[in-house]
Amino acid sequence: MKRIVVLEFLTADGVMESPEKWQFPYLSEDLAKANQAQMLALDSLLLGRVTYEIFASSWPLRTNNEFGIADKLNSMTKYVISSGLETAKWNNSTLIKTNVVNEIAKTKQQGEGDIGIVGSAALIRWLMPYNLIDEYRFLIHPIVLGKGRRLFADSTTLMLKLVETKGFESGVILLAYQPV
Repeated sequence: MKRIVVLEFLTADGVMESPEKWQFPYLSEDLAKANQAQMLALDSLLLGRVTYEIFASSWPLRTNNEFGIADKLNSMTKYVISSGLETAKWNNSTLIKTNVVNEIAKTKQQGEGDIGIVGSAALIRWLMPYNLIDEYRFLIHPIVLGKGRRLFADSTTLMLKLVETKGFESGVILLAYQPV
């Protein structure tokens, strides 16, 4: 059975918004290798509309980029959750517009491997009550922004079990949790 794994860059105060503006000073060699391994290990991606549109406008233009993941992202299966998109044209993208919970549950039953969710905060928040997310992998960066979109809304309650920790040369810490 496939697992859904959330992969997020977060600040120390929980901000996930616009990581391209704050994460790069912390990209040490060991963290870059871990990021690459994490992305290359994914079987597919599950994306919300906003993240899909950002990725689809950028990644198809890249091949063999310095992080080594462009080819993987461009070739892997992508499931896009959106009621507003008419088509999902990025290579190997499947648009899911209706019966979302059932479609995701069916997808999890098809084979092995991890389905990654990157970005897509609204999708993650929406999926949480359905218990479809199997693991949360947070790369906590040693920066406090004080403002910005956070992954979890103020009213969120989620019991988690720590399953992995790892520190990187740059001060970033990986915290991996499974829902209890």
